[in-house]
Amino acid sequence: MANEPILQLDLPGIKKLRSGKVRDIFDLGDALLLVASDRISAFDVIMPNGIPRKGEVLTQISHFWFEKFAGLVPNHLLARASDPLPKNLQPFTDQLARRSMIVKKAKPLAIECIVRGYLSGSGWKEYKQAQTVCGIKLPAGLTESAELPEPIFTPSTKAEAGHDENISFAQAQKIVGDELATQARDLSLKIYRAGRDYARQRGIIIADTKFEFGLSDGKLILIDEVMTPDSSRFWPADQYQPGRGQPSFDKQFVRDYLETLDWNKTPPGPVLPPDVVAKTSAKYLEAYERLTGKSL
Repeated sequence: MANEPILQLDLPGIKKLRSGKVRDIFDLGDALLLVASDRISAFDVIMPNGIPRKGEVLTQISHFWFEKFAGLVPNHLLARASDPLPKNLQPFTDQLARRSMIVKKAKPLAIECIVRGYLSGSGWKEYKQAQTVCGIKLPAGLTESAELPEPIFTPSTKAEAGHDENISFAQAQKIVGDELATQARDLSLKIYRAGRDYARQRGIIIADTKFEFGLSDGKLILIDEVMTPDSSRFWPADQYQPGRGQPSFDKQFVRDYLETLDWNKTPPGPVLPPDVVAKTSAKYLEAYERLTGKSL
């Protein structure tokens, strides 16, 4: 059924390298196959039931941005969204359609590249205590969800388990070297600004986002996913009001529901009720439609 969420992906005869919270990565020999499932995680716990079509939305939004920014930064795509699957993957068309990407193999940078344009989440918590975000001094008097005078680059570590940790730019330079850290920072800010300005015209505020870069043939390329509702905070522009938390296009309904439960935010996660699943699925699809002007 089209609306049955795809939670587990196994492709007999194709080697699976790893399963993340949402994506499964398969080895195609000279390339990788990235498949976005419909799994959803909140508070770092994967929920037992998924969000129908979520993986399609994440993949197609990434395709959209990769294509849009191809002139700004090289990326890992080896096939476009409209290209047919290679022969050996065609038997799995039902599982892979619209939710998979065939990409170059690259060596991921050992830092997450986060850009914040607005004051939210852990940034807002730190600002209240110290008037800084990731050690960067900000003007006094900003409120929750306020737009920052300029977007800021706030890298973090990549944790194998548990939470990534915010680090300073100097620490990022120590981890990946001056040249790569500077290149990753400058590209992150450039792509964020271009994406933020475009999305704003489409009624979406991209408050912050996380980019992944990798090295391929010695060059830095954009990899993984790009400015999706999973890697970014998407806010509806027509409801934006600084001074409070914002409604959002991502896991808002899931998080709001979980906050009403007597659940200690450790696995196993509770089963999400049908109305929360339906509302969340609709929000993901709406984000795609607003950004691209097309329906999925």
